[in-house]
Order: sequence, then C-alpha cells, then structure tokens
Amino acid sequence: MKKINLGTWITTYNPSSVDLISSFNFDWICIDLEHSAINLDQLQNLLNVLDKNKKDSFVRVSSNNKTEIKKVLDLGAKGIIVPMINTASEAKNAISYATYPPKGQRGFGLARAQGYGYKIKQYEKISKNIKVVAQIENVQGINNLDQILKVKGLYATLIGPRDLSGSIGKAGDFRNKNFAKALKKYEMTSKKNKVSMGIHLAYPDTDKINQFIKKGYKFIAMATDMTFLGDSCQSSLKKIKR
Repeated sequence: MKKINLGTWITTYNPSSVDLISSFNFDWICIDLEHSAINLDQLQNLLNVLDKNKKDSFVRVSSNNKTEIKKVLDLGAKGIIVPMINTASEAKNAISYATYPPKGQRGFGLARAQGYGYKIKQYEKISKNIKVVAQIENVQGINNLDQILKVKGLYATLIGPRDLSGSIGKAGDFRNKNFAKALKKYEMTSKKNKVSMGIHLAYPDTDKINQFIKKGYKFIAMATDMTFLGDSCQSSLKKIKR
C-alpha cells in the first residue's frame, strides 16, 4: 500500500447518514458487525449505498467465523476486517475463509456479489482482490506479529488501541509505558515485514491522526458515525453563550 488510505467506521443503521458520509473524500468505509446492532439484511442495504457512491467497503465481522465471512462477502463487501487476530494460524484461517478453492475454503454462492447467479464469472475475478485486514488488539498478537505478518494475502493490519491497552490491564491509558512499548514493537515488526500499518482512532482528532501518518501508518480509520455526531454537538454547544 503506497498511499494513505483514510476511512471511517459505521456503527448504526442509518442509510441516509451513510449516504452522506460516503459522499465525502474517504477512501473506504467500514461497517461494524462486531459492536453494533446492524444485521445482515441491513448490511446489504448499506453496501448498496456504498456501491452507489463508488466507495470501497469493508466489514468488520464479529469474529473469525467461516460462515459469517462467507455471508458478508456474498453480500458484496470488498474487504473484511477480522478482530482479535493473535496467531499466524488465525490469520491463515481468515484468508482461507475469504478465498475460493482450491486456495481457500470459501463456498460458492449466488447472492448479491455474484449478481444472484448472473455474474458468477465476473465475480470470480473480482474476488481475487478481496482485502483481508487482521486486527491486532491483544499483546499476544503483538508478541506473535512477526509470524502473523509472514502469512501471505494480508492487505494490512489494524491496531485496536483500547483493546490492546486493555490486554495489558490499562484500558484507555494510551500513555502507559507498556502500551507504548507494544505499539513500538508493532511498528518495527510491520516495517521489517513490509506490511501496511493501520489504526482506528475512535474520535476525530486530526492532530493524532497526522502523528500516525508521520510514523508511516497507511490504513487509518478516523472516528465513527456517532463520534462525528457527538463531537459536532459538543463543539456547537460550547460556542453558544447562554
């Protein structure tokens, strides 16, 4: 990945807000199935909106689950973000679940991605470019990162800062020395293996985002639909004199 890919996170089912957000200059949009109430029917509607706006679509699946990954891709997601990847075998499984035989285990279906059976050949070519992102959210994943990054087929990795800090017993303490040490190891190992680094910064803090860009991060998720809304509300209310 040569250029910086800046995306954002969708956590609620609101096609109008997704339509608006995806009309802006984000490179990609991730729809979250892990920590949201969005179901598969709703996901299909949101993917339709992203395709209409010609926006790269990622889905964070709820777990490294073969059946869910298959369904998400059959609905037309262009990539998946798989949470809690802690070992090389887990990374291999994620890639295998997203890849058709003979290289992978993904079953052949006739859903939205395949034009309901009328664009099978076209989709088989498209499917070779499915992007698989491993989310590194635990100190175990950091310790095993060198082996994880040697797995062929990873598009990028993505740090989950709060979960990573929680795994060392300091949830949300991003200044903790052990968290900083884990992040430094992540950066050094990623650069050595030439796999694109990523991070999700849950609040729209442009200064922090620019800091990570300077450090060489290429796959960055900025805020969520709800933190964009919340920050806007707070900012406007602070400016009103009453």
